Amino acid sequence: THAAVYRTQETLAEGCKELDEIVSSFQDVRVTDRTKAWNTDLIETLELQNLLCQASATIHAAEARKESRGAHAREDFSKRDDVDWMKHTLAYFENDRVRLDYRDTHQHTLDAEEQDSFPPQERVY
Repeated sequence: THAAVYRTQETLAEGCKELDEIVSSFQDVRVTDRTKAWNTDLIETLELQNLLCQASATIHAAEARKESRGAHAREDFSKRDDVDWMKHTLAYFENDRVRLDYRDTHQHTLDAEEQDSFPPQERVY
């Protein structure tokens, strides 16, 4: 519910806090099944660990992005912000925490003779 389709700073920040607490509690998870074949306990634990990393990256990146773009719709930032947010978000999960970084988007085509570049524009439906 904290990173629903329509989001606000308040719900995203609360979700980040709650998910960080859940991630911290993962250190208490133990695999008790020691078999080497068909170890569903191990597989499910690894899947949970992966899902926690993915969920953390998603909600922290959403909380940091102060705009609406595509499927990321924020009620408190209803417009695109091409000046500050025309960039890719890179999320790294390190030491049970998310670190965000950014990379510029490419504003040109690979072959200008085949297709000219065109400026970004809002999707209108």
